[in-house]
Amino acid sequence: MEKGKVTDSVRAIAMPVLDEMGYELVDLKFVFEGSRWYLRFFIDKEGGVGISDCERVSREVGTLLEVEDVIPSAFVLEVSSPGLDRPLFTHADFVRFDGRLAKVRTKKPVEGQKVFTGRLSAADEKGFTITTEGGKALRILHADVDKARLEVEF
Repeated sequence: MEKGKVTDSVRAIAMPVLDEMGYELVDLKFVFEGSRWYLRFFIDKEGGVGISDCERVSREVGTLLEVEDVIPSAFVLEVSSPGLDRPLFTHADFVRFDGRLAKVRTKKPVEGQKVFTGRLSAADEKGFTITTEGGKALRILHADVDKARLEVEF
């Protein structure tokens, strides 16, 4: 079973329903763990996601996936929040979380380093600025990001 094809098919089926329900699909994973396949949805919405949101999406998307039958084997559907330290993937994520503290790892060194923690700002289609705790502002291109996630602030 090709995981990429499954996630592409599931994404195409689920996105219109999630959009209509007011949820953002942050991430979607189809993984084999132990002896089972798991389909994991990570959803978000303005104001955050609670258990009732996850249950609602699970019911709606689960029913739709049963009807469409795009996954050829048994699987466990899991729906959850991306958490306070949610990953950042798209340009829209960097715009939405302008001013927030984030940790960014780049594919190649930027000014001699690959891991940065700082405040996000000035996101556009090409990249964003991260201002480190030391006050240094660095421009990072989206194409150069290996991994990025929000940092939890107390």
